[in-house]
Amino acid sequence: MKSIFKTSLKFASVALVLLLGIAASAQTQGGKIELTQLDQLAAKASQSVDVNLDERLMRLTLPFLSSKDPDNAKIREVVTGLKGIYVRSFEFEQEGQYSAADIEGIRAQLRNPAWNRIVNVNSKKEGSIEVYLMTVGARIEGLAVLATDPKEVTVVNIIGPVDLEKLSQLEGQFGIPELGIESKTKTKN
Repeated sequence: MKSIFKTSLKFASVALVLLLGIAASAQTQGGKIELTQLDQLAAKASQSVDVNLDERLMRLTLPFLSSKDPDNAKIREVVTGLKGIYVRSFEFEQEGQYSAADIEGIRAQLRNPAWNRIVNVNSKKEGSIEVYLMTVGARIEGLAVLATDPKEVTVVNIIGPVDLEKLSQLEGQFGIPELGIESKTKTKN
């Protein structure tokens, strides 16, 4: 009986250590997904975009965004507090120059329990858009967008406290494509 108890206790201890390791891994990830696995697509692409703005680089660029220019002031407000903006985008001449296997590594990272898919739009003709959030309590700590169509792959990863209301102001900036995020402050025509 004592050996069963000792074995169960050892098993429980190992399970606890593994669970703590998984939880720590999710927390240390901090919303950043590994995008370098997509770099192999650059050789096949007719056009590629590679944006890597970590917190240090964003702090260095903030002084160049004039607070007197209303557009720059909005961008400055959105970017302040973010820990990183990472974009990989590849455009191909022909369909079939990338496969689902090429982006499976990204999807595998986003299946981590720390990430929640909030948008999934699929069209056989136009491709798909998936939007994921990493939350800590009620705070959004990361955002990932995976947009694909037969001739294009785009992955956007924004790290840090993300305000979805303000995020729409980053569309078209820092290599972030127009994602169709609507802001309450935008006027409808």
